[in-house]
Amino acid sequence: MSFTEQATHARAAARVLATASRATKDAALHAMADALAAAEPAVLTANDTDVDTARDKGTPEAIIDRLRLTPARVAGMVEGLRALAGLPDPVGDVVRGWTLANGVQVRQVRVPFGVVGIIYEARPNVTADAGGIALKSGNAALLRGSSSALQSNRAVVAALGDGLEASGLPREAVQLVEGGHETTAEMMAARGLIDVLIPRGGAGLINAVVEGAKVPVIETGTGNCHVFVDASADQQIALDILINAKTQRPSVCNACETLLVHADAAPTFLPRALAALADAGVTVHGTPEVAAFGEGVVPAGPDEFDGEYLSLDLAAAVVPDLDAAIAHIREHTTGHSETIVTRDLGSAERFVAEVDAAAVLVNASSRFVDGGEFGFGAEIGISTQKLHARGPMALPEMTSTKYVLTGTGQVRG
Repeated sequence: MSFTEQATHARAAARVLATASRATKDAALHAMADALAAAEPAVLTANDTDVDTARDKGTPEAIIDRLRLTPARVAGMVEGLRALAGLPDPVGDVVRGWTLANGVQVRQVRVPFGVVGIIYEARPNVTADAGGIALKSGNAALLRGSSSALQSNRAVVAALGDGLEASGLPREAVQLVEGGHETTAEMMAARGLIDVLIPRGGAGLINAVVEGAKVPVIETGTGNCHVFVDASADQQIALDILINAKTQRPSVCNACETLLVHADAAPTFLPRALAALADAGVTVHGTPEVAAFGEGVVPAGPDEFDGEYLSLDLAAAVVPDLDAAIAHIREHTTGHSETIVTRDLGSAERFVAEVDAAAVLVNASSRFVDGGEFGFGAEIGISTQKLHARGPMALPEMTSTKYVLTGTGQVRG
């Protein structure tokens, strides 16, 4: 089937979903969860094929970690679909309403986008999350996963389709878009067929979609997330936050990639931190000021503070004060999640006010910046743009609005 045919089927499915009741959508989500649970052996077998192929190609372990499915991760995908069924339906919510002087009632109401195209790399768990969120918010989904996860995505989408059919909804509500770069280009040019595109992956993918798409794009950003240890920080709390943010799952976008330490805290904090990071298998890429406090620090290159490692690597620098920390973050941030560890209320307030990011944390790990942790259920991604949605994108962010005006025959004079 051609992409145009798939998109046309998706538009027809979107019309069905737009008027589907919450009960219908929730029943479909449970049916999709049942079908995915039943298909676990086929999904894991398909995933083994993808992982073996990736290893044969020399794919880095950080990417393989994103690609790999385990029984626990499949169970998490199943539970994510069930959890979505338990969440409020955003469609039809009244955002605001008022009555004009002439008696006409005005309401702003949430409505689905229609057809959502999602272009993403590795992480086949995104396939289930995205399909489920799109369905609950009344949207049809065209899912363009990477070739590295092709077999896994085929198996997951087949299971989701079985669940949709069993519940009486169109199988075409969740479709996998296959093909080469030309297919991605078709998606980016598909005005009138796709209502919004959401890229999820590395900086190269996101930039290519943002710069090349003719379809409106919601940008989900990369995560060069900083932890700044202030002079007044409780150093045990700072160490716990740093280790968690860096090592709990290093291959995800809310993992810490850069450590900044106030010069007054460095002599006592950095020896402990460098030892703990080494014990956790983390390679620190630091400035000479950092290297002075421990062995095994790799000199940081000129571009070391600008990207995502997505691995057990960490950039580190000593800064003279809060002003320098904020200036460093402003220069290098990707606008995802930024953390300060401090006992100084004034420093915390300045950091929150002056650091421009989708999430700013005070004395807490950046690993909390996640739709599930926020109580939103599964998420599409973390939006780092400033229009429409910012931060974890869950069900409300997957809707637009329309105005409904109700009168009793009023005409404009």
